[in-house]
Amino acid sequence: MCDCTNESTTTSTSRRTVLAVAAAAAAATAAVPLLGSSSAAAATSTTASSTGLSVTLLGTNGGPPPLATRYGIASALTVNGKTYVVDCGRGAVTQYLRAGLSMPALSGIFLTHLHADHIVDYYSFPMLSAGVAGVQGFQTPIGVYGPGSAGIASTVTGAPGLLPGTVEMTKLAGQAYAASPTFFMTEHAGIDPATMLDVHDVLPPSGVGASATNSAPAMAPFTVMENDDMKVTAVLVPHGAVFPAYAYRFDTDSGSVVFSGDTAPTPNIITLAAGADVLVHEALYPAGLASLGLPQALIDHILSVHTDVADLGRIAAEAGVRTLLATHISPGQSTAVSDTTWRSLLRDSARTAGFGGPMMLGTDLLNLPVRRRKTT
Repeated sequence: MCDCTNESTTTSTSRRTVLAVAAAAAAATAAVPLLGSSSAAAATSTTASSTGLSVTLLGTNGGPPPLATRYGIASALTVNGKTYVVDCGRGAVTQYLRAGLSMPALSGIFLTHLHADHIVDYYSFPMLSAGVAGVQGFQTPIGVYGPGSAGIASTVTGAPGLLPGTVEMTKLAGQAYAASPTFFMTEHAGIDPATMLDVHDVLPPSGVGASATNSAPAMAPFTVMENDDMKVTAVLVPHGAVFPAYAYRFDTDSGSVVFSGDTAPTPNIITLAAGADVLVHEALYPAGLASLGLPQALIDHILSVHTDVADLGRIAAEAGVRTLLATHISPGQSTAVSDTTWRSLLRDSARTAGFGGPMMLGTDLLNLPVRRRKTT
């Protein structure tokens, strides 16, 4: 387990070449008709391909309270047959399997921030599948990348003095659940799940001056991880008291995908997502929140740390992305806001901003193949 701010490994010449060409063409966007409900349904067909690039939304609900109709926020990116999970909300393991994704192909986990609805199923992956034989488990240690410590004191009784980052959180989870693997290993039927994780605390570069009281200053993306299949970069995003909170960009030979994480509107997202093929961004509908009967003070707080769906068209247009895929839907209850209303809101947002690309509503288990835009 280690800290990382700019970790990289040797990459293939082909991927580096393609990425250089893509960067030079980042401003070239293709006008694509708005994606309606029928086209969105077509995007859900089948599971991720063993080659190329695809995004699968495992769960799309925004916020900790569980719903019957949407699973917790979690996504999967499949690159050349290897799958990387981004956030691990409620039911992420179940949804991973329901999506037809291969557990032996699980190659990494990225956490945008440490709110409960993004991490509650994180340790379930190693605890249930690490070292398990056959198609139900993974046999090779996987990389885990998530926020380092905020460097501030915990207010939870009995918790460590400073808030744990991803490395320490993983260590504590392993200790909390030590009984199960101990019993299994005593019977020669299991391993210590922690031995199948290579965990990294992602910390912002020191030069940007970020802190718990300056959580998302304007910054250039920095490298989190790089291998033969992809390069992962990140920026800090503003999400209330949460620090660090990240958005991640995955650049591959087949295309580029950005995950916003939870964020209020920020220029850092525009910088990170410039020219991306797909921007997976959270979506909030203020009027929908009001219909839930929440206290006004809570509504005001939620509005201050998330992104109104009305802003998504502008964000997509300013970033020059090809497709925007809305997830972390809030409110996620269809009784509060129907899918039809969400799609109408997305179309209105695109039209107002003059964004000509698809604006798709995320639904659980939607699978979207990603292809790099053609350049002229």
